[in-house]
Amino acid sequence: MGGGVPPPHPPANPNCHNRMSHFTTITTQIRDVDALRDACGELGLALLQNAEARGYYTQRTHGDFVIQLNGPYDIAVNRQDSGSYGLTADLWEGAVEKEVGQRFGKLLQLYGVHKATREARRKGHLVSRSQKQDGTIKLTITGI
Repeated sequence: MGGGVPPPHPPANPNCHNRMSHFTTITTQIRDVDALRDACGELGLALLQNAEARGYYTQRTHGDFVIQLNGPYDIAVNRQDSGSYGLTADLWEGAVEKEVGQRFGKLLQLYGVHKATREARRKGHLVSRSQKQDGTIKLTITGI
């Protein structure tokens, strides 16, 4: 009793494709859809409302918004209980990373730039932007 070996898994069916989900969700601080739309536009990507994001094989996942990528997969953007939006994508083989950076880095950086620019301008400030060779973006906010 208690020391037995668990039963073996049933043999795989060679006629059945593995349809295990590859979708991964990360929590973000994205709260401004217009700033996200601007970031997507700068990357040459469309932000669709109430759409399906493409994943591995024929998998799909619903998004309040979907960032339509040029490759085989998309990013679903769904409102979380906290009020911010989570990003859900199939990260298999780096297709998403090629377009929006590792861990969505380029997308999140541009979101931050557009959010800060919008807020500063809303308060009457002037904003200038420059990009360094290492890819970092510097915002200079001046005015009132």
